[in-house]
Amino acid sequence: MAAKSVSGLLSPLTFLQSFLAHSVRAACLPSDEGRGDDARRYVEEIGLTAAPSLEEEARRVLGYHGPMDPDQYAHVLVTLKNRIGGNFSRASSEGGRIRLVNTVCPFGDVVREVPALCRMTSAVFGHIAARNFGYGKVHLARRLAIGDPYCEVSVWTDPEQARGHPGDEYGARGDRVVSEPAWSDARIQVQENLRRVWACSGDRPCGCESVPDLIAESAAMGEVVRAIGVVAATDVSVLITGETGVGKEVVARAIHASSPRSRGPFLAVNCSTIPETLVESILFGHEKGAFTNAYNVHHGLFERAGGGTLFLDEIDTVPLAVQARLLRVLQNGEFERVGGKQVLHSDVRVLAACNQPLEQAVEEGRFRKDLYFRIHVVPIRIPPLRERPEDIETFVPVYLSRLARRYGGRPKRLGAEAWRQVMHHHWPGNFRELENVLERAVLFAGDAPVIQTLDLPVAEAAESPAARDLAEVRRRATEEAERRVMREALGRHAGNVSAVAREFGLSRRAIHLRLRRLGLDAGRFRRRKRADLL
Repeated sequence: MAAKSVSGLLSPLTFLQSFLAHSVRAACLPSDEGRGDDARRYVEEIGLTAAPSLEEEARRVLGYHGPMDPDQYAHVLVTLKNRIGGNFSRASSEGGRIRLVNTVCPFGDVVREVPALCRMTSAVFGHIAARNFGYGKVHLARRLAIGDPYCEVSVWTDPEQARGHPGDEYGARGDRVVSEPAWSDARIQVQENLRRVWACSGDRPCGCESVPDLIAESAAMGEVVRAIGVVAATDVSVLITGETGVGKEVVARAIHASSPRSRGPFLAVNCSTIPETLVESILFGHEKGAFTNAYNVHHGLFERAGGGTLFLDEIDTVPLAVQARLLRVLQNGEFERVGGKQVLHSDVRVLAACNQPLEQAVEEGRFRKDLYFRIHVVPIRIPPLRERPEDIETFVPVYLSRLARRYGGRPKRLGAEAWRQVMHHHWPGNFRELENVLERAVLFAGDAPVIQTLDLPVAEAAESPAARDLAEVRRRATEEAERRVMREALGRHAGNVSAVAREFGLSRRAIHLRLRRLGLDAGRFRRRKRADLL
């Protein structure tokens, strides 16, 4: 009788909600071999599977039949979410965007321990959009799961209007909805290359017992993955930039592992750690008797990396006196050891990196302009961790599992407050700082399975919601001003990108990148000019 009473209280949606919450919570807990991206895909797969049933129920309630328009689509989203315990409503929006806000998560408090549950909202909304409009892009701008005061979800159903905006893309492919980002297959292939090369490599950095992870769930890192795929097949010089701790060496290793040189050695050196008097010897080697204590011939990095890749981190710290020799070996593949007279030849692909603007070093005369152009053929910028919340979500369970293997025992997980701290901290040290914070938390958590809080400096704590809102207003105002200036320039030059580039003193590529980010199409201005002439 009690069972019948309980079943009478459970609607299909309530049962589905409860099942999803508990199954995803279990799936997202890190295991000995757990990976954050596996959990994310698991959550998305459940969301994609549940979406048709949720849409059907919402349509039944609203009395919708046949094709929907965007307003009806928005009503479907609000209805299905609120019927399972949410508090969603529409908010003002523009530019083809459907914007929803929410103050109560349908999954309750468990979402604060498993932020990956939010991916289900993205999958459900994106699946319904793709089924009805052929396309959907979903951006979770704010989330209760990570300590925001409310949830904010934006959906675009037109790919042209969605261009330049962040979010997860979903598209209809016949009867299927494809949810994986365009770079997903490339990311998986790059990671497999890293594993393959790592397994047979004898030059692993000290203390690295695991394959380096290329964490690239965010759209920002998707651009990096695409760049890796393009440059890996060539010997073109690449300059990798980004703040300290973002993973520049991991990207360099990924390029090497995906290249025809992957069977050769990969050698990495941080140029800032080499005493100035030894830089030439470390890079090019020295002959016996070249200087005091030079008792034997020393083979430099350019010799030992033959047939492979040499990664020069913080290349901006190389002394000017050595930069000329470095330029020569990059241009001609020729060098001599210190104290030697024999010309040696080097077959090495050089990847360089720096965490400060190299252009500034050139302007200040600390770095040769000709060397700058030699290593700056293809720039790859790695965004800081604070711009990549999806990558934080993926990395945390991965690293907690790694720490469990290192120290023994079952992997720990973050509680709601710890997740809030992780997602809102500025992370000036990026992955390196995050790793240190997590390791410290694991060591001091003892036998507790859940890490409730993290030891983070108060001075570097997260911005308040009001401050973040103000920063967002400023960002949008700046972007809108840039969009207006660019639109006016395109109008003046009838969509001629080369002319616009000359006006601003930028390259055509830089203008194209800005147009893409701002969602502007130069072709429309060319067509408009032709129409005026007619």
